[in-house]
Amino acid sequence: MLRKKTNGVARRPQGASILRDAAHKSVDRRTFLKGSGIAAGGLAAITATGGTVTKAQAQSSDEAVNLVKSVCTHCSVGCTVIAEVKNGVWTGQEPGWDSPFNLGAHCAKGAAVREHAHGERRLKYPMKKEGGEWKRISWDEAINEIGDQMMKIRDESGPDSVYWLGSAKHNNEQAYLFRKFAAYWGTNNVDHQARICHSTTVAGVANTWGYGAMTNSYNDIHNSKAIFIIGGNPAEAHPVSLLHVLRAKEQNNAPVIVCDPRFTRTAAHADEFVRFRPGTDVALVWGILWHIFDNGWEDKEFIRTRVWGMDQIREEVAKWTPDEVERVTGTPGSQLKRVARTLANNRPGTVIWCMGGTQHTNGNNNTRAYCVLQLALGNMGTSGGGTNIFRGHDNVQGATDLGVLSHTLPGYYGLSAGAWGHWSRVWGEDLDWLKGQFATTTGADGKEKNLMNLTGIPVSRWIDGVLEDPANTDQPNAVRAMVLWGHAPNSQTRMVEMKKAMEQLDTLVVIDPYPTVSAVLHDRTDGVYLLPACTQFETRGSVTASNRSLQWRDKVVDPLFESLPDEVIMAKFANKFGWGDRLFRNIEMDDPETPNVESITREFNGGLWTIGYTGQSPERIKSHMANQHTFDRTTLQAVGGPNDGEYYGMPWPCWGTADMKHPGTPNLYDMSKPVAEGGLCFRARFGVERDGDNLLADGVSNPGAEIQDGYPEFTMQMLMDLGWDGDLTDEERASIEGVAGPKTNWKTDLSGGIQRVAIKHGCAPFGNAKARAVVWTFPDPVPLHREPLYTNRRDLVADYPTYEDRKFYRLPTLYASIQKQDFSKDYPIVLTSGRLVEYEGGGDETRSNPWLAELQQDMFVEINPRDANNLGVRDGAQVWVEGPEGGKVKVMAMVTERVGEGVAFMPFHFGGHFQGEDQRSKYPKGADPYVLGESTNTAQTYGYDSVTQMQETKATLCKISAA
Repeated sequence: MLRKKTNGVARRPQGASILRDAAHKSVDRRTFLKGSGIAAGGLAAITATGGTVTKAQAQSSDEAVNLVKSVCTHCSVGCTVIAEVKNGVWTGQEPGWDSPFNLGAHCAKGAAVREHAHGERRLKYPMKKEGGEWKRISWDEAINEIGDQMMKIRDESGPDSVYWLGSAKHNNEQAYLFRKFAAYWGTNNVDHQARICHSTTVAGVANTWGYGAMTNSYNDIHNSKAIFIIGGNPAEAHPVSLLHVLRAKEQNNAPVIVCDPRFTRTAAHADEFVRFRPGTDVALVWGILWHIFDNGWEDKEFIRTRVWGMDQIREEVAKWTPDEVERVTGTPGSQLKRVARTLANNRPGTVIWCMGGTQHTNGNNNTRAYCVLQLALGNMGTSGGGTNIFRGHDNVQGATDLGVLSHTLPGYYGLSAGAWGHWSRVWGEDLDWLKGQFATTTGADGKEKNLMNLTGIPVSRWIDGVLEDPANTDQPNAVRAMVLWGHAPNSQTRMVEMKKAMEQLDTLVVIDPYPTVSAVLHDRTDGVYLLPACTQFETRGSVTASNRSLQWRDKVVDPLFESLPDEVIMAKFANKFGWGDRLFRNIEMDDPETPNVESITREFNGGLWTIGYTGQSPERIKSHMANQHTFDRTTLQAVGGPNDGEYYGMPWPCWGTADMKHPGTPNLYDMSKPVAEGGLCFRARFGVERDGDNLLADGVSNPGAEIQDGYPEFTMQMLMDLGWDGDLTDEERASIEGVAGPKTNWKTDLSGGIQRVAIKHGCAPFGNAKARAVVWTFPDPVPLHREPLYTNRRDLVADYPTYEDRKFYRLPTLYASIQKQDFSKDYPIVLTSGRLVEYEGGGDETRSNPWLAELQQDMFVEINPRDANNLGVRDGAQVWVEGPEGGKVKVMAMVTERVGEGVAFMPFHFGGHFQGEDQRSKYPKGADPYVLGESTNTAQTYGYDSVTQMQETKATLCKISAA
């Protein structure tokens, strides 16, 4: 599809021809781009060669050009894009120079987003597969046919037989509406990409100190005195974030420590690169802590006043002597002592991680170990410290917050009767009617249970929802219809079984701007529908960056071709199912099938009290976007202007109602500021006592707090006991009385009165507690190292075994029964995966972008030279990579010392080839991506986290042979 410019792999191409032609004449930017034959969105072709982008000059054309502000649709940094629109056509783009996030910078993907919207490889109209051929149909036909099939399945097998898979590409309003939509359909079989990228982060971090999100921000890294990166490669995965990391390195002389099994582009910037064996994160961190405790470098006062359970951590860490750490991780103890001393001598330091730490069978242990390291050093709740967790997709944070998950409702309220009661009040819905939408099941105790209160099947396991015998699951029938709404299936493991599952479904529906691998992985001849959703540039709404700031995207252009906004497609289905009027009861409609986006924002503002999505009204978010230039580039606080004193994007929690004007919370758990000014303490969500110990903070609180000690979360009764209930208005009191009177909790008070009064008296609504280093509700209360299911270190299995097989999230889950089998002789090489700078996610949209596709045209596997020579493999040769479950891929070999001996790496952005077969012919005509390739996940294997069902992609086994 594209002319090859080089036979190299993962190397920068040269853009000399464009630049050479331009050098012979003096031209302005737009003339240069026009003359070079590329659109403004093709700036990627220039930036990829190290070129610079400058601010747009005055227009030379007589035609009016409108500048529309949007946000990049790739990673979570939240870079502003300035679209140049002429006569309704998106003609050019600039980076947002006023944005405190990208500061006028773009990575290759960001510079090419115009092509994402205008891409010629997009789905242009609804289609269905009939008799093995793709057939164009109308939207009415599609909604009616799909709707009829789903209602038939629902009648025959129950609502859980249809799986509604949502997306981290949805904006906040669409994500919220999607979760509400699934609830009205009557299922918790709903999920999105966070399950397979940061669910172990959310669970581990939230259960340590209260909220499962990035604690500080990219910008706050400017204040870091040390930067510890583990399992992350921001130079490729979040390129613009590196601006902030390097600023700290340069202005603070902050040492950068990168821990990774692979020498990445991020590692190239490190002062200390720590190579370790994949899957041994806990052992590595405990090895660092061993030196910290051994030398008394921990922050003893911080631990005494704000941490519970560190003594139990000490007992486990004591086992991890330098010799044992080296035996398990391969990392010399002397290096880890140097790392420990560096962290101890350079405080505050920040810890950064990404999917290298999360995608493991014990991923929740990894994320909690990282947290414990920061607690021991006293690096929490302080500027320059914290855990800066780099999220992946542009709105994976928001979609997670808005509850597109199989185990909770919006705002992490859970699935209890109280949670459903709360959201029923927000929606103005009859709770009994909502209960009636769900199926029931008989529990092990013989009692009937409503499935609305039981976790659904996670996206990581939807395959098993189709293939597993329902007798072995906790739902009455198998999944028969799958809706992949903004999701790339090649980002998931076990693709051989996924192909089988897709072929077994009654109906497969793909809703996306691009067809995705869902269109071609299977050999179905019918029962497949492709519905063209428009991109985020063709609608409007808010999006949450990784630092918890909300930003507003204005619509750049009207929907192209026959594509429709996701919220409109939801409305069409809701009307088809007969409950559209109920779903949109409190939401204004621009027309019968077009919900007003700002009205959706206001509805979730009225219910998301837990995490403080209540103070960011559409007007406030838009005002911040319009006045980006007034916000400090490091503190994110506005200096004068209409948003004076507020933090950019009002990072949640933004307490109370919008009228309360809370500024947002820049750094979570920062006790140096009053709560009313963005300060916080650790959340009291684990009770007040454990094993006779007090779990509340000991003698510390935020400035101005009228309770100068720890305290539990607020209820109406607590306000009454303190004598503060007199500060409530009559309206607030009436609202509280309508919930549960004195028992009303701050999270379920729809008036926001309890929050307002608590903050008026200087207190955090969620209480003031200690972080817990020990999570007694998890399989491993103290984080433990456990060997991966597929390990070639059989000598360690007895010492560090995995879990016993168990059932959770409705499905039987295997652990020990896999690990007890020795695959290491036939599959001796550890296989791991990760990102490339050119592509994103499953890669369908970025591989369909000509400017990005030209930069990286081959799927490849990185092999260490010693392994390659032993296998007789040359650089650039075709090889087979096969996993122990039989999946295999044919890819190009890249012989490199980036990976250590015995380790192989593949990127996960490719698809369209399957086990050596090119599937281009199976795409609808004109909708096939320019670049196809094997998916690493075809060779990846079974393995799921013990708390969240996160998939294992970083530590399995494979064998490599010449093709």
